[in-house]
Amino acid sequence: MKLLIITQSVDKNSPVLGFFHRWVEEFAKHAESLVVICLSVGEFDLPKNVRVMSLGKEEGLSRLEYVKRFYKYIWRERRNYDSVFVHMNQEYVLLAGVFWKLMSKKVSLWRNHLKGSWLTNVAVILSDKVFFTSPSSYTARFKKAQKMPVGIDTNFFKPDPNVHREPKSILFLGRIAPVKRVLEFVNWFDTLDDEFTATVAGDPLPKDVDYLNLVKSQASKRIKFIGAVTQTEALKLYQSHEIYVNKTPAGSFDKTIFEAASCGMKVLVDNEDLKFLEGKAGGELRGYVEDSHSLELLVKKVTKAIQ
Repeated sequence: MKLLIITQSVDKNSPVLGFFHRWVEEFAKHAESLVVICLSVGEFDLPKNVRVMSLGKEEGLSRLEYVKRFYKYIWRERRNYDSVFVHMNQEYVLLAGVFWKLMSKKVSLWRNHLKGSWLTNVAVILSDKVFFTSPSSYTARFKKAQKMPVGIDTNFFKPDPNVHREPKSILFLGRIAPVKRVLEFVNWFDTLDDEFTATVAGDPLPKDVDYLNLVKSQASKRIKFIGAVTQTEALKLYQSHEIYVNKTPAGSFDKTIFEAASCGMKVLVDNEDLKFLEGKAGGELRGYVEDSHSLELLVKKVTKAIQ
């Protein structure tokens, strides 16, 4: 299989998208050659059969330049891929879906959001397969949609018996934004007794800086804000805290929930589609993630569907 992957970022140190570096590594095991086009590039260390091309966000290029590079790359590399896997951003299917159809390239779109629009419908029409993880995702309604594992690197996200797990410690890890309901988290935390402590890890987008300030103004002094963290730093937080809390409603599966579960944490979620996780113990939770949501399982299923 010769595969083209299109994604936002290839940067193993990215606080938000660093996980995708491991996805590329795993896809490379199943591909003769792998071309990755990303909006921006940072530090990476990938197998020899992988080539990474950036659209230039890290260079400060304009959106017009992004589009010009995108078309240049997909045309220049047309003989180096048979299938296309677009991760998260339907815009690339809208830009090139007709071209790929004319070139007989198989197109798959990974999209896992609660909301969609007529543009999403067009992107689905132009795709051969659509992948989602949450049954509440907008794309789950389509006949060509296929439910997928979340894709957790369980060999990386695992408990460490040598790391002390602080009793009554709570972790909230994710982007600081209204959709993540961080304000609701700090208000909920105030209902707990004084023995509990909490760590909030994550940064806001520029548009949500005022929201972060509002959250901090209402937060207990027992809550520590530490900003964005890398994958390695997140692992240490999962291993050293007892309870992971996620307030995101149904519509998507925050992968951090499954990373925390894979590390043996107790999880508390507001997502009704994931309430069953709260009834599992630490070891049972990790076993569930290994059996049903591992990265290896995800890549095997996606590869089979693409082929």
